[in-house]
Amino acid sequence: MTENFEKDEFSGTQTTGHEWDGIKELDTPMPRWWLWTMYATIIWAIGYWIIMPAWPMVSSFTKGVIGYSSRGSLEQALADASAAHATDRAALVTMELSAVKDDARTYQYALQGGKSAFAVNCSQCHGSGAQGAPGFPNLNDDDWLWGGSVDKIYETVKYGIRSDHDETRLGEMPAFLDDELLTRPEISDVADYVLSLSQSNSDADAVARGKTVFVEECASCHGDKATGLREFGAPNLTDAIWFYGGDKKTIVRTISKGRANVMPAWVDRLDDSTIRQMTLFVHSLGGGE
Repeated sequence: MTENFEKDEFSGTQTTGHEWDGIKELDTPMPRWWLWTMYATIIWAIGYWIIMPAWPMVSSFTKGVIGYSSRGSLEQALADASAAHATDRAALVTMELSAVKDDARTYQYALQGGKSAFAVNCSQCHGSGAQGAPGFPNLNDDDWLWGGSVDKIYETVKYGIRSDHDETRLGEMPAFLDDELLTRPEISDVADYVLSLSQSNSDADAVARGKTVFVEECASCHGDKATGLREFGAPNLTDAIWFYGGDKKTIVRTISKGRANVMPAWVDRLDDSTIRQMTLFVHSLGGGE
């Protein structure tokens, strides 16, 4: 590399004196518009530092002359949104739940709010689409343990099931084997009978024996026809909709060990408007009565 300052014979621009393999670098100045743009950005940056929060310090930061805060802006936006919805919230908590559907504005407000509240508070157990899972009910069908009317759903959401609230819904499947209420053969027969209610079963003798045990031990909660009793949260055993699973092994385990899942009471965690929104959203999913 050599340094030989000279003017380029074609452009008339002086070179930098740098040359690589016969290629000479021109010392072309930046366009004026580019320089002015750069100067403008520098001035803008200095102004921004003065006006807006900018520089971090040991325990704080420079506040800026206008005192802007993104946190304060968010809090104000939330306050404005809450104020905008105040009328809808007030209407929702004063109306009868069964009548909300007749008020298009309030109903739509409730559905949208309920969808968001469900995603935050309920989807972890019931699924993002409320499809449920073993031990967690599917909220889209028309099979309800405690009732599917909007008022019944509201009571379930508000007070929970086997929760620590004084007004919670109570109902428990006994552990027939662990509590020595039935023997293993009797439990196997009952399981065969229960399976026969919604599907074919080849062991007719086991079904007959299981029916006798069922009438004596299970009908008081599930009903004489095994269609369930909502006052106890006892499921319908004839519809092939299974809470924990419909294979014999799972049914035997349910009878042997019992079941007592817990749904929390939301009354002490959410305000009444949010509980009503969740209730109306769940009722709207397709299975509400």
